[in-house]
Amino acid sequence: MRKEVKDTIIVELGQKLKEYPHFYLVDVTGLNADATSKLRRKCFKNEIKMVVVKNKLLHKAFEASDIDFEPLYGTLKGNTALMFTNVANSPAKLLKEYSKEGIPALKAAYAEEGIYVGADKLEELASIKSKSELIADVVALLQSPARNVISALQSGAGTIHGVLKTLGERPE
Repeated sequence: MRKEVKDTIIVELGQKLKEYPHFYLVDVTGLNADATSKLRRKCFKNEIKMVVVKNKLLHKAFEASDIDFEPLYGTLKGNTALMFTNVANSPAKLLKEYSKEGIPALKAAYAEEGIYVGADKLEELASIKSKSELIADVVALLQSPARNVISALQSGAGTIHGVLKTLGERPE
C-alpha cells in the first residue's frame, strides 16, 4: 500500500473517531465471509458502522487524536474491526448475541468517554443506558409523584362523597 493511501486512511479514521462518540474494537478472527456478511447486516440495522482496519493505521489515527487512547494500544493485535455508533450500548447488545460462539469477541471499547479493555467488560457495556433511556427514566420518575397526588385526590373525593351520602341518609 502506498504512503498516500495510508495517510488518507489515517485521516478518514480520525474523522470517524471525531464523528462518532462511541466505538468498539472487535476481534473478527475466525469469521468466514458468510458470517461477516451477516454481522455487517445486523450492524447496519442497528445503525452501527463496521470497518475492518489495519492495526498500525488505527494506532496512528489514535496517536493523531485529541483524546488519549493509549490504553487501547495493547489490544491492536490480530484482525480488528471497528464498530462506530451513536448509542453506547448497541454494539455490546449485538456482541452479546454472538457471545456463545465467542466470535466476534470484544477487545476494547470507548463509550461514554470511558475506556473499557477486555471481553469481560461486555456485560458492563451492555448495561449502559442510552440518552433516550435515561430521559424516559427521568420522565417516569417525575410523573410518579403527580400520579400519587391525583390518585389520592380521587380516592379522597370518593370517600368524602360516601361520608356525605351516609350522613344525608341517616335518620335524625
